[in-house]
Amino acid sequence: MTGKDTETTMSLQEHTHKPDPARSGVRRGRSRWWAAGVTGLALTTVGVTAAPAADAVGRTRATVADRPATADRPAADRPAADEHRGKLDGGKPSHQSREDPGTKGGTSPGAPVPCDADALIAAITLANARGGGALDLARDCTYLLTANIDGAGLPAITSPITLNGSKSTAIERAAAADQFRILNVSTGGNLTLNQLTITGGQTTDADGAGILVDAGGALTTNHSTITRNIASGTGGGITNNGTTHLQSSEVSRNTANSSGGGVMNFGLLNVSKSGIHANTGYMGAGVTSTGTVRIGHSSISKNHSRLFTGGLFVESGTATVTDSSVTNNSATQVVGGILAGLSTEVSLRSVTIADNVTLNAVAGGLGVDFNASVVVADSVIKNNNASIEGGGIYNTSDLVLRNTKVFGNQAGTQGGGIYNESIGTVTLFTTKVTKNIAGEDGGGIYNEAGGTVNLNTATGTVVVKNRPNNCVEVPGCAG
Repeated sequence: MTGKDTETTMSLQEHTHKPDPARSGVRRGRSRWWAAGVTGLALTTVGVTAAPAADAVGRTRATVADRPATADRPAADRPAADEHRGKLDGGKPSHQSREDPGTKGGTSPGAPVPCDADALIAAITLANARGGGALDLARDCTYLLTANIDGAGLPAITSPITLNGSKSTAIERAAAADQFRILNVSTGGNLTLNQLTITGGQTTDADGAGILVDAGGALTTNHSTITRNIASGTGGGITNNGTTHLQSSEVSRNTANSSGGGVMNFGLLNVSKSGIHANTGYMGAGVTSTGTVRIGHSSISKNHSRLFTGGLFVESGTATVTDSSVTNNSATQVVGGILAGLSTEVSLRSVTIADNVTLNAVAGGLGVDFNASVVVADSVIKNNNASIEGGGIYNTSDLVLRNTKVFGNQAGTQGGGIYNESIGTVTLFTTKVTKNIAGEDGGGIYNEAGGTVNLNTATGTVVVKNRPNNCVEVPGCAG
């Protein structure tokens, strides 16, 4: 990078994140790739509590017409069988019948719970005492929570418990109630949600406003929605310290003052046929992970970060994303779509990274930080935009592209398609870098002096039709 960046050499994570030291560990290494957009940024706002969204507090819902909106249309237009999640399920309805709340065939085995919050509290307490159980919640009911029970609106889940809802069953914190999360899954607890909406949770100095999963706890959601929850810490929708499976579900319109507007993962997170949409966070607005995350047949879209990484932030650990899309996410500073953080391992296969934006700095689509290892295969990186460098990709470590298309991306200065730092290595196999635009130089690929770009043209890699030129300092590439 140019001399403008030398005054700031530490990693973006070191400058902006105040993690729980027991969870995230000590930051290591250094990187310069983000410095252009963050130099001089006032970082004292990290500890400022996020203002509650005006429509996130004080709501109750009694009908399906009032269920939360998807990323693509308002709630008023949403049919009872949610079309968006139906598409993620390969065209199947997202909600099953009352006789089949999350399982195939037969009637629900659960104990019925009338539409009363106190009755639900009593039923969970009894199920815990009996070592678990299934509870059938009332149809067309919002269980309105008013009591703060050790930081949550419901008793902590300490045994295997299943909550079966229906097309219009919700659990919500009352607007006038104290601030608390909705659910806490404690160590040894195993909670399954079928066809339920969790909404209105709000925490002060705590994580997981919708659901907090403790270490040793487990959460599975089926055809459920986690929406409009606000956390002063991490995980507006969910903070996972144990094991969480999101299946045919939606995490949308949640807010975190810190990381993980939608989901903050410290353990094992599996996301399947689900959508993570329109969440807001200080960083990693859609999903932030320091553990292991696996995402398949899902979408991460329209999330916004107030600092960096609008879509998926792999802060540490490993991530595997397949047959999924990361689109229309934005960051005020750097990395609109996906950031592979320090020393992480990330695999992207059959992934579309498109239309993501970084408003004031680098890495519109994909950012690869110091000592990370990233493999992208059979994927598309298109129409992303960075105000400075690396419209499609900004790399500062080890990146491999196989059978991937990088096109239509834009950068304000250099590297419309790909920007490679002096310490980075980019290796391309059977990859096309076309029709990208840079404001100054390196429309296709901009390689800093000392960096390595291996085109492997014999495999079919081409870099053509980029503006104002195809490459800078790339052997075997016509300028």
